Amino acid sequence: MLSKKTQYAFKALTFLAERKKEGPVLIAEISKRKKIPLKFLENILLELRKAGLLESKKGKGGGYFFKVEPKDIPLAQVMRLIEGPIALLPCVSLNFYEKCKDCDEKKCGLNRVMKQVRDNTLAILENKTVSDLVSK
Repeated sequence: MLSKKTQYAFKALTFLAERKKEGPVLIAEISKRKKIPLKFLENILLELRKAGLLESKKGKGGGYFFKVEPKDIPLAQVMRLIEGPIALLPCVSLNFYEKCKDCDEKKCGLNRVMKQVRDNTLAILENKTVSDLVSK
């Protein structure tokens, strides 16, 4: 299940993508329009800026805007940045792998099934981008 933080990140990115041609967008406007608590949103946007996906401008005409084109930001990248692992079990994670203490992965049916879940989920999330979230 997606955390509230990840859902808010996707909502904010969608709003920025919809308003892309209008220039930088104030945090307060995103917060109000998308009903995201302001302090929570500030932290999310700061993480996205530190990761190099967004940029911000201070002063008059300032706000947040994309540093990377929305069509070039896979949903999997945002999820990993905000949420962490996409896999449901640490023993099947590609980027956050941890061996299970009480299991033999070669014989574990749950491991085998969860790898399929991971692969199918990634097939979608790595081929869908922030642009795909925008209503057409």
